[in-house]
Amino acid sequence: MTVRTRMVATIALVVFALVASGISGSWWARPYDRSLVRTELVGESVRGRPIRIVERGDPDPAHRILVVGNIHGDEPAGISIAERLESMPLPAETDLWLIDTSNPDGVAARTRTNADGVDLNRNFPWHWQRIGKPGDRHYSGPHALSEPESKLLGRLIERLRPQVTIWFHQPYGVVDESGGDVAIERRFASLVDLPLKRLPRYPGGVTNWQNARFPGTTAFVVELPPGSLSPLRIGQFARAVLDVAPR
Repeated sequence: MTVRTRMVATIALVVFALVASGISGSWWARPYDRSLVRTELVGESVRGRPIRIVERGDPDPAHRILVVGNIHGDEPAGISIAERLESMPLPAETDLWLIDTSNPDGVAARTRTNADGVDLNRNFPWHWQRIGKPGDRHYSGPHALSEPESKLLGRLIERLRPQVTIWFHQPYGVVDESGGDVAIERRFASLVDLPLKRLPRYPGGVTNWQNARFPGTTAFVVELPPGSLSPLRIGQFARAVLDVAPR
């Protein structure tokens, strides 16, 4: 067999293997690898704790969803939902980004605020105003985006521009009609058996900033019930996230 003949035979075998693997459901048959997992360090908290984000699925920027497990340190139940989503099967054409906690110092100390005593959900530049003083649960900080956690979240959202963002809170057990696409919010509420209500709008809120900054996208709050979630409820909330993901 000549060198040229061997090369042709080798190429033919490679093509056959790719086609065969496509038939069996590997990457050849799919536009992307749904098992893709990429972890990125996006910054650090006041105390130097890492804040990481996990990306899964299709990197197509037209189909992007962001989930933040918690922003208030004493409202930790959403962390388990974000962690469950790190390993669940994804629907096609979904680019899923997950932050288990954006306030690791608050989680460690079991406080609503970060280590500077700032309520991060009053620290964004949506009608920001000074609220309270250091030590108050709702202290909004010395100025908008004064905290490393809110700064990195703002930069990240500016970069990703997710079509849907879900922010988990506690303990009221409602889905907030937050100002984005109400059909998405209503669908999520129905899937998790929670009422849909319009909660008060507070200066410096991140969902308010996001919806105002990026018209046509939807950022909304899910207020989980108090306490920890059962594995069944964790799965229910995680599946609801994937159900409302844009595609």
